[in-house]
Amino acid sequence: MKINMMNKSHPHLTPFTGHRSGNRHSSDSGNDENPTLAYRSFKVMRTNFSARLKRLVAFGLTLLFTVMAGSAFAQEQPKADWNALDMPSQAGRTFVVTGGTSGMGYEDAKALAAAGAQVVIVARNPQRGQEAIDRIEQEVPGAQVRFEAVDLADLSSVRALAQRLGSTLPRLDGLINNAAIMAPPERGTSADGFEMQFATNYLGHFVLTAELLPLLRESDAPRVVTLSSIAVHRGGINFDDLQSTQGYDPMVVYAQSKLACLMFAFELQRRSEAEGWGIQSMAAHPGVAVTELVARGPGLDSEQGRQWSSNREHLQTAAQGAVPTLYAATAPEAQGGAYYGPTGEQEIRGPLGLASVPAAASDSAAAARLWTISEEITGTRFP
Repeated sequence: MKINMMNKSHPHLTPFTGHRSGNRHSSDSGNDENPTLAYRSFKVMRTNFSARLKRLVAFGLTLLFTVMAGSAFAQEQPKADWNALDMPSQAGRTFVVTGGTSGMGYEDAKALAAAGAQVVIVARNPQRGQEAIDRIEQEVPGAQVRFEAVDLADLSSVRALAQRLGSTLPRLDGLINNAAIMAPPERGTSADGFEMQFATNYLGHFVLTAELLPLLRESDAPRVVTLSSIAVHRGGINFDDLQSTQGYDPMVVYAQSKLACLMFAFELQRRSEAEGWGIQSMAAHPGVAVTELVARGPGLDSEQGRQWSSNREHLQTAAQGAVPTLYAATAPEAQGGAYYGPTGEQEIRGPLGLASVPAAASDSAAAARLWTISEEITGTRFP
């Protein structure tokens, strides 16, 4: 396979009796209140109050679940035991998977190819790209898979990739923003001068999605799935220092980049609905899975690496970690604006379900602000 290097009530009723308010007192008037009528009036009022209270509670619960789902509409839980074998045929559909040479990205690409999709794996290393293709073709005879080189930390490379795809694909049915780096010990900068994790995990995917939007809109049912992380619950967006120039904590910066990804997924859905783009945007996270992410980031000799290594047998496999993404990308019942992931203890592993959404990710004003800033610093505009 060829590898391309170019990269409401009654206000006048007194409580309990149903009388209109005034100075009538039954003990003074000689016309005592009918106790049966008073009791019936009390029962009616109590029933009405109870009904209103139930409606209020129901509304509150609906609002709560809506916020937790991170969408303008309450989301439905997916089938807990859904797996890659439940995917409908993807024949005739085309997907781009970033970071598809290893880990969850590789599992995404392989499962999509097995379901009949044409898959474009995009990553930095052409040799690893060819190796991934060889493995997929061995496991999935007749697989339609190819590789395109890209460096997500170099926006000129991202734009060049989008141009190549635009000239070779009639449309794009799915974009899986999967690639990531995690917690390198030292702060690095991208080719464009951005902090490396923010650049690779978020800004590169932001620009790639914008550049591929016309191709996505050629599809009858396009989807964009952006990968987040359980680390978002420890993150925040530091608008005063997005590039971490005033201080660098590897995991804090990683959490910020993944929170940005989650906010982007929700904001993309809101804008798609407002502008009529027709794109379903969803987010997913794998829990904690056994991949190369730790080894290639903080390192296996780091405290985090040693802890990760000692718990490997209790973590998700890469194939298990890919399930939320594959569900979001292919399941007919998957919903735009949803966030999917495992639902076991601390969402590290377990059955598929709606992932918990941190309050920061539900802040639509902050998401819009981040979107605007991202357009400005990258020189990118969504149509």
